[in-house]
Amino acid sequence: MYSCDFTIYDMIARNAALYPGKSAIVYGDNRISFSGFQKLCDRCAAGLMKEGIDFGDRIAVLSSNNDDFLILCGAAAKIGAIIVPVNYRLGQGEVEYILRDSEPKYIFSSKEYRDPAREASLCAGSIRKHFVFKADMNEGDFIPFETLLLNGKLTESGVVSGGHAYMIVHAAAVGGKPRGCLLSQANMLAAGLQMAHMFKLMSSDCHIGTLPLFHIGGFSFFIAVMHQGGKNVIMDRFDPLLVLKLTDKEHGTFLGTFPPMLAAILDAQEKQFVDTSSLRVVTGMDSPDTIQRFLGKNPQAAFCSLYGQTEAMPVSSCDVEEKAGSIGLPAVMTRVAIFDALDREVPVGGQGEICVRSPSVFLGYWNLETDTAYTFRNGWHHTGDRGRMDEEGYLYYSGRNPEKELIKPGGENVYPAEVEKVILSHGSVEEVAVIGVPDAEWGEAVQAVCVLKKGSVVGAAELIEFVASKIARYKKPKHVLFVENLPKTASGEINREEVKKLYSGTK
Repeated sequence: MYSCDFTIYDMIARNAALYPGKSAIVYGDNRISFSGFQKLCDRCAAGLMKEGIDFGDRIAVLSSNNDDFLILCGAAAKIGAIIVPVNYRLGQGEVEYILRDSEPKYIFSSKEYRDPAREASLCAGSIRKHFVFKADMNEGDFIPFETLLLNGKLTESGVVSGGHAYMIVHAAAVGGKPRGCLLSQANMLAAGLQMAHMFKLMSSDCHIGTLPLFHIGGFSFFIAVMHQGGKNVIMDRFDPLLVLKLTDKEHGTFLGTFPPMLAAILDAQEKQFVDTSSLRVVTGMDSPDTIQRFLGKNPQAAFCSLYGQTEAMPVSSCDVEEKAGSIGLPAVMTRVAIFDALDREVPVGGQGEICVRSPSVFLGYWNLETDTAYTFRNGWHHTGDRGRMDEEGYLYYSGRNPEKELIKPGGENVYPAEVEKVILSHGSVEEVAVIGVPDAEWGEAVQAVCVLKKGSVVGAAELIEFVASKIARYKKPKHVLFVENLPKTASGEINREEVKKLYSGTK
């Protein structure tokens, strides 16, 4: 069956026709024009097909940001392959789980993650070849990415549709295992257009890519700016002083942050003058003090709140000076409603679950039909987040549903159940409740409240490092409290709300 709708590759080809010589991607000393980017995607697509990648095959990527990563994503869009970007901050066991879950045919890595990627691949079973970005030559089983860039051009078949699956992004583990969010090309294109509309992006804009491409925000920002014919400046790792220098050099206008990134940028700005007068908008979430500090140092720029999730990016946004405390108006082509526990819409101002309809809402959870059906019940995407809307349609965030006890240190997602499972495996802990507590640097921090087994002795530092050795280090507790007992419900379960009241510092 043939398709004539619009795909990510169509976006790439459109821009190559409209802005052929204009810079599309800047990475270090590499500067790729829109025309050059299309040609590289074409060559990579031909190479992937020659290597045996077919429509619907998965391709895993464990890599820092670089231009090869983006070329691979463009090539996959052309042939209908599915990218599985893996968070390089995850522990080895977590990476192995994602590879087993998605069953990729090939894996791609940057040089610094070559060995962890190989080790995880050996446990996955499905991976046949391992390509390395920026590698100079074959080393054992490692194949340089460059070998895929054949001179031949692959003719478009017309089979790939915008509605086809394009990316599997594994979100934080709800019940101890990450869930793969399946996104189509149309989802990503819609997210890009919605954010371009939110932030008034144009072909003159330049995105300083501070966020990792494995993150839905980082990749969506790239798509949003490319949609408009703007320039994407890719950073392999976050470096606050480099952010400022690239903003000056490339006339950066737009960037995204999570705590404590913006504070670090401001610290660097105080130590060394760098011209940031081109900067027009910064988006994300941060503390009011940091935001005001940013606006004071950059009066020409705006800070826009941004609410979204891997399953639906974006949902809402607004200039923080537009409506105090709000996470904004729903994005264009986005409908938001607040429902109670019985899925009845609540009156204006009432609290309930934030539910969304939008073309950027994901296709569902990979191989998890029950979870998908529950999330999409009654024809709405249920975010698991709670909030309210005022008379003017502005959205306010007020917490999470009990089943989605999510902690967000520095923009990453941590589910307490996953951390609790690891802590209980230590052997010295009888009971534990993991909660989120306010943190000046990270916005929110992980805190474990533990009851030790009779006769057991373990220190906070030892327990923290034990967790860090089992799962991603950003999931380890920042604080550990030892108590005699934990409050219980009438049924004997740990009363999490009471734990929060007693030990989070908020009454």
